[in-house]
Amino acid sequence: MPTMRYVILQQEQQLQFVEMPADYAYQLSALNLRLHKEIDKLTAADVPVLPWAIAECDNLDLLNENLTIIGGLDYINALEESFAVLRENHYPLISLLTEIRALQAQLEQWYEEEMEAL
Repeated sequence: MPTMRYVILQQEQQLQFVEMPADYAYQLSALNLRLHKEIDKLTAADVPVLPWAIAECDNLDLLNENLTIIGGLDYINALEESFAVLRENHYPLISLLTEIRALQAQLEQWYEEEMEAL
C-alpha cells in the first residue's frame, strides 16, 4: 500500500482534503502558493478562485460524513481545466499551466505505475 499524505485546502470557511502520494504532497502545496502569488497578475475574465493550502498531514480520519477526500489527480485535472480555459492576453499564463501540467504528468505516471504493480 503506497504512503499517502493529505493537503488541506481552505477557501473561506470551506475545507478540502486532497489525497496525494507522499512524495508529491509538498509539490501540490508549493504549486498552490505559487499560483496565489501569480493569480492577481492575471487579467482574464473568470480567473478561478483558489483555496489556500493550509496544512499537510500523514493520516486523516474525517469524522464529519459531509466531508470527502479528493483524489490528487482529480484535483490537479480540475485545476488544469480551470486555467486552460482562460483567455489571457497580458500575463504569460503558459508558465502557470506548465507547472500544473508537470505535476499532472507526474501524478499520472505515479498512478499508472501503482496500477501495474497490483
